[in-house]
Amino acid sequence: MSLPVIPAPATTTTHDGTYTLSGTSGVVVQSPALAGTAERFVDDVRRDSGLALSIGSPGVTVLLGDDGLDSVPPVAGLRADGDEVDERHGLEITTEGVRVWGPTVEAVHRGLTSLRQLISTHRQDDSAVLPLGRIVDGPRFAWRGLSFDVVRTFHGPDEVRRVIDMLSLYKLNVLHLHLTDDQGWRVEVPSRPALTEVGAAGAIGDRPGGYFSQAELAELVAYASDRHVTVVPEIDMPGHSSAVFTAYPELGPSEARSIDLGNGESLQLGTLDPGRDETWEFVAEVLDAVIPQFPRSAYVHIGGDETWGMADEDHAAFVEKAAALVRARGKRVVGWQEIARAKLGAEDVVQYWLDLDVDKMSENPDAPTPPEELLPVLLEGLRKAKYDAPKALEQGARLIVSPVTWLYFDRPHADASSDPGQEKARERLGLKFYGAASIEHGVSWDPVDSVSGIESTDQIAGVEAAIWCETITNSEDLELMLLPRLPGLAEKSWSHQTRTDWPAYAARLARQSPAWRNRSWTWHQSTEVDWI
Repeated sequence: MSLPVIPAPATTTTHDGTYTLSGTSGVVVQSPALAGTAERFVDDVRRDSGLALSIGSPGVTVLLGDDGLDSVPPVAGLRADGDEVDERHGLEITTEGVRVWGPTVEAVHRGLTSLRQLISTHRQDDSAVLPLGRIVDGPRFAWRGLSFDVVRTFHGPDEVRRVIDMLSLYKLNVLHLHLTDDQGWRVEVPSRPALTEVGAAGAIGDRPGGYFSQAELAELVAYASDRHVTVVPEIDMPGHSSAVFTAYPELGPSEARSIDLGNGESLQLGTLDPGRDETWEFVAEVLDAVIPQFPRSAYVHIGGDETWGMADEDHAAFVEKAAALVRARGKRVVGWQEIARAKLGAEDVVQYWLDLDVDKMSENPDAPTPPEELLPVLLEGLRKAKYDAPKALEQGARLIVSPVTWLYFDRPHADASSDPGQEKARERLGLKFYGAASIEHGVSWDPVDSVSGIESTDQIAGVEAAIWCETITNSEDLELMLLPRLPGLAEKSWSHQTRTDWPAYAARLARQSPAWRNRSWTWHQSTEVDWI
């Protein structure tokens, strides 16, 4: 019997019989360091399923320990917090009760997320009737994340907390906040008040703007940390800087240029100029203000992508100097794959997203079909992009795997919804030129076997999806595009099973829906899954 847990555990053993957790059950904490973890677990179980456990009553025992975990393969990649933390854990359900253990607090938290899923999927009346069995588990990759665009549509603290809760439930441990872009600036820089007073005023079209105050970011970073999620900031530069130029025109190009995309939007071509002293004064001030707001992240994401119209040598000069400024402040560098065209260090991380071979796009049914106006610029970028990953690896850098083909969650849903009310949203949501993708498509690949140029896990820092918000107008739209795709991201980044059996996965996925319903999370109710 397969247990309905996502991501699939490294090893699972099941036995005949059950153990029942009821309203009189609780959590016994044998290691004091786990007290906070146990309290959050009790609260999460109540939100997931309505079952009210208590601290101190018998039922679930949590403790620190590493017995029986050596069979789990070692983790590959890098952690966003820069630490080395053992996430391997065990979960055992017997007729005497439930035991969850691991060598670290984070490991026990991961085990408790599996137990949360088992409780919500085995809820009966006022109890959870759990199958007897044992799970021994640990991650394949250390960096398992979501890049979240809060610029094109501003999503405030409440929605970000909901996303963090989703990540935590599926053992995802990085929230990469895309904080700046052409459409807005979302983080405070006290020495540059116009960035938020002017640059944050809007978003795409007539959508409202906004930004995170320092207090709000501090609370979000702490909330994420309590759930073992590291928040990584991205300041996208030297391109995607129109909000900067709106706030501080003196930093912009002398002549603004753009490409009309034919859909009411335009592609901005201006970039920060690496040859001007005032550019570097600005970048230094931004880094000095932003880095302290994300103390748990070992990395700063410098963007570096889509610098349309910028000379290659200017782009390389900018990346190298910006990276040096980040390193001088005690942080490590991560950027989109285009930064590989500059000189990098072995500790730098390159986010590989353009997995499209320009010479074979006509043969690829999953290849985007961009607007005609954008095609010349895009083709030029794609011709360079095919060499980015090899250049990064040659320099000793490792890759975050974020391929458009499988991990861009702003692709339209290919599956119809069993909820007729979602069909209008499905027609509207997602960038059409990417092509639609099914839920099955999202788990029908492997970070090593399916990505060109990658030969082993040693070359990978981690796996990260991206959600861009051009078509997403509110929190309901956002969640409709994130779920049920996020569990698939977890399956590919955590599970050691390189091949995912779709019918078995769909059965596990279907049983996640009661927890989503109890949490009031919106999800795309694909007709390819028999939701319960």
